[in-house]
Amino acid sequence: MAKLKVHDLKNKAVGEVEVSDAVFDYTASETLVWEAVRAFLAGRRKGTHKTKNRSEVRGGGSKPWRQKGTGRARAGSTRSPIWKKGGTVFGPKPRDYSQRLPKKKRRGAVRMVLSDKVRNDLLVVIDDFTLETHKTKNFVETLESFGLSGKVLLVDDRENQNLFLGSRNLPNVKMVPTTGVNVYDLLNHRHLLISKQAVQKLDEVLKS
Repeated sequence: MAKLKVHDLKNKAVGEVEVSDAVFDYTASETLVWEAVRAFLAGRRKGTHKTKNRSEVRGGGSKPWRQKGTGRARAGSTRSPIWKKGGTVFGPKPRDYSQRLPKKKRRGAVRMVLSDKVRNDLLVVIDDFTLETHKTKNFVETLESFGLSGKVLLVDDRENQNLFLGSRNLPNVKMVPTTGVNVYDLLNHRHLLISKQAVQKLDEVLKS
């Protein structure tokens, strides 16, 4: 078992929390993280792109000119792909880009990134994320007490309306619930501020 320091909102140490080494001291191949990020980004693609072929383009029902005797090349429709405003050949069609990634691999990638943040002192455990107000100005003052530079990811295990409203206007700050923690957000944000309750929940879920 490992121990992580717990801080209050003024960045003062107020205790420790025990976590398992299987989650916060995990080592695996970097390829695992790459696979998880690739699958995550693929799942975000809508796949709604669509072009029309010659049978779907409007018009072109009548033959432009007679088959023989005009001196021009024969043509059967004005919506042929070689005509202006004609159909598209081999264009994109709606498809599902999602990739199946086993649960063990997905959780292993999250454990690996969490462990890396612990080793590099980029993970801060907050005893209680309760804010007195939802104003962004007050949250910025709280954030400044930690002296963090770069993107910050906030994680809390409960509905924290003040934290959500206070942080949503900041471009480099994002809040997600414990159930929404994923490898992409962890990598895309340098620092991780997570509540003690959320750490315990993650530890319980990921070590199983």
